[in-house]
Amino acid sequence: MQNPNINTYIEKNKDRFLNELFELLRIPSVSADPKYKADVIKTAVCVKEKLVAAGADKVEICETAGYPIVYGEKIIDAKLPTVLVYGHYDVQPADPIELWTSGPFEPVIKKTDLHPEGAIFARGSCDDKGQMYMHVKAFELMMQTNSLPCNVKFMIEGEEEVGSSNLATFVKQNKEKLKADVIVISDTGIIANNIPSITVGLRGLSYVEVEVTGPNRDLHSGLYGGAVANPINILCEMIAKMKDDKNHITIPGFYDDVEILTAEERAEMAKAPFSLDEYKKALDLSDIHGEDGYSTNERNSIRPTLDVNGIWGGYQGEGAKTVIASKAYAKISMRLVPHQDSEKIMKIFGDYFKSIAPKSVKVKVTPHHGGEPVVTPSTSVAYKAASMAMETTFGKKPVPVRSGGSIPIVAMFKSELGLDSVLMGFGLDSDAIHSPNEHYGVFNYFKGIETIPYFYKNFAEMSK
Repeated sequence: MQNPNINTYIEKNKDRFLNELFELLRIPSVSADPKYKADVIKTAVCVKEKLVAAGADKVEICETAGYPIVYGEKIIDAKLPTVLVYGHYDVQPADPIELWTSGPFEPVIKKTDLHPEGAIFARGSCDDKGQMYMHVKAFELMMQTNSLPCNVKFMIEGEEEVGSSNLATFVKQNKEKLKADVIVISDTGIIANNIPSITVGLRGLSYVEVEVTGPNRDLHSGLYGGAVANPINILCEMIAKMKDDKNHITIPGFYDDVEILTAEERAEMAKAPFSLDEYKKALDLSDIHGEDGYSTNERNSIRPTLDVNGIWGGYQGEGAKTVIASKAYAKISMRLVPHQDSEKIMKIFGDYFKSIAPKSVKVKVTPHHGGEPVVTPSTSVAYKAASMAMETTFGKKPVPVRSGGSIPIVAMFKSELGLDSVLMGFGLDSDAIHSPNEHYGVFNYFKGIETIPYFYKNFAEMSK
């Protein structure tokens, strides 16, 4: 049964909830680029202020070797269960800026086909400021309506988009402070606004940068072309060798630990609503592409991948400059599935990449960040509480799905704190996270604020 106080409070404060989110979105908290350092720290301070205003106690900015973590709590009774909310306030770079239809840090609401009520266009609107802030506003709602049924703790970090390199240290050093019964994360999505879902699996990640060096300087392509190695050509040839004609990754040992789902499990996955025609239309594709023998939804969730995320070298300015570049570079990510180990994959990638390099070039492989794949239980009290909450607000039971994305800290939370996470996100795959014109539906923002209090209520009651 729905609680009328929830919707009344949201309706009364709707404009304020949007304006406060806009305030956060205007700060360019890009953790990957040092020139935004002051803005990232400014965002942490802003998040602290919002938690204090919402009613949290012991709110503090916890310094790390990198960007700070904002912590706050509200302990109403030590005998009651405790929910630990995780989110992040940092965002991806906005590049390429020229492809945005409005300023990436100038939030504006525009209507779209999938968001007829309007969507908030801004970097971080969906990933993750908008989804993180739903929890702050839901907490405020419960405080103001005197309906908070259990304890709550907040841990909001500023380095998720660069691998959360300092979060594990913070967690290990603060296990008592972070003691809880479940972790709730809204950094995932739903199938559609009329088809709710809860993520029960995430792929892991291994991310590397490669450098291929040929001559000791850029050379005239007429005087030296055909006589010396061209690092850009060779890098492209090496990358092409990483997959065969069936889009199967060729690195020896890459698939050794891959979890193979049964026919029954794959059949259950296939029940999730999906239109291939709409998928292709949304991406302006004439056809799909991927590993032979698997459906589109399987390729982007239960199968590992290898993708070039960036490649560069040589002259890229206006006009022509006939050179053979001294160096060529690429950034490569590999999404991993259960039982694969990110460090092992980085090693075997590096070994193989170096082995296929011709003697005419030198190769360097630099590991960046990684994280482990995870599957969360759909039989837990917390999952059932989230499922019931979504069923209350959406009017239908959510579908359990596996996501192709990675949230490396979920596995770390399990190993360090012994806690499972509930991945209760409200974004859509079409919301262009990490891309130009990222957006988040106004409907989704408020639906999250509406749903979260029911999760708390259900969890508190079912934990007795």
